[in-house]
Amino acid sequence: MKAMILAAGRGTRVRPLTETLPKPMIPIIHKPVMEMLVDHLRKHGFHQIMVNTSYLAPQIEGYFRDGHHFGTSMAYSFEGTIENGQMIDRPVGSAGALQKIQRHSGFFDDDFVVVCGDAVIDLDLTEMLAFHRAKQSIATVALKKVPTKDLVNYGVAVLDDSKRILKFQEKPAAGTELSDLANTGIYIFSPEIFGWIPREAVYDIGGQLLPVLAAVGARIHGIELPFNWFDIGRLNDYYQVVMQAMRGEAPPYNLPGERIRPDLWVGLNVRANFDRVKISGPVFIGGSASIGDGCEITGPAMIGVNACIEAGAQINASVILDHTRVSGFASYHRKVVGPNFCFDPEGTVLDGRNTDTNWLFSDARSPEIFLNEDQRSIMAHNTRAAASRSGRENAAAAAE
Repeated sequence: MKAMILAAGRGTRVRPLTETLPKPMIPIIHKPVMEMLVDHLRKHGFHQIMVNTSYLAPQIEGYFRDGHHFGTSMAYSFEGTIENGQMIDRPVGSAGALQKIQRHSGFFDDDFVVVCGDAVIDLDLTEMLAFHRAKQSIATVALKKVPTKDLVNYGVAVLDDSKRILKFQEKPAAGTELSDLANTGIYIFSPEIFGWIPREAVYDIGGQLLPVLAAVGARIHGIELPFNWFDIGRLNDYYQVVMQAMRGEAPPYNLPGERIRPDLWVGLNVRANFDRVKISGPVFIGGSASIGDGCEITGPAMIGVNACIEAGAQINASVILDHTRVSGFASYHRKVVGPNFCFDPEGTVLDGRNTDTNWLFSDARSPEIFLNEDQRSIMAHNTRAAASRSGRENAAAAAE
């Protein structure tokens, strides 16, 4: 069976994560969001997958290639041009992306599923496809109940008793909601849908195509099944999904690395003396990372590949991304820290490119950082405090 993953957007609401990564490549621990989608599609028998790409397209195409290593066949539809040697992204909208592929080859010759490349789901696509065919729908939309306060972020659908969609309401203002059933961006279409999508136009599924179909009384239906849906649309969404994955909650996720303690997973080539590090899991430490003496890491916490956590640092319920150096006198609680930025789940971002933050966090691959006198004084004090703390804990452990 055939599927389409929508992966052309810029992901502006999750900057700075998307300044160097397309949103579908944002990692949950060490697995890109889109890889989790590909795994799920394959599980339900969707082995032929088209992907529309645009922003930072080579990163997606270079990672997945022809899909062979993921048990699928994959190909790409690039939306953009090369001008003066530079790649210019020009997405054509979610519905326009489908029409572009269909005009190229007539690829979609049977019912097919469409999913957004920035969401983690465990929806039973097999049951959704059976529902779609039983209703003889031109389009079926996966719906999910959303708290009233959050409906302003979604399009909602109004159904009749037969699950036919009568109307769509896009991002309703508070108090005007006609429904609490949100459009999750997961669709099954029949090839008949292409008669409703303009040719060679920028056109959207949720904001344009579906409302038109509902207005003319076309055969479109909504299905509400119990499933987990994590839309990585905001910084808070990303943080929450990683925390849930670390705790073993939805989405189901097997932590990589070797489990050396009940609550600690470690990749290859990690440098750490775990007798001199205080860890309360769940914690994952990526390959080739370095953990200094006297560090305290309180889970859920993820330490990325090649990260360097200097002696005395305190990490609590935080995500340290790959190649990030964390200063020994830094203390991070509920933060996501990268080589040149730090943000909290509420969206407050500290950009290291515009401020003097090298002594707090930096790229672990960069040359050694030279501290000024004040910074050296703080570092020395913190290092002595960490050593003293570690010594007291070791002595207490020996006494026991």
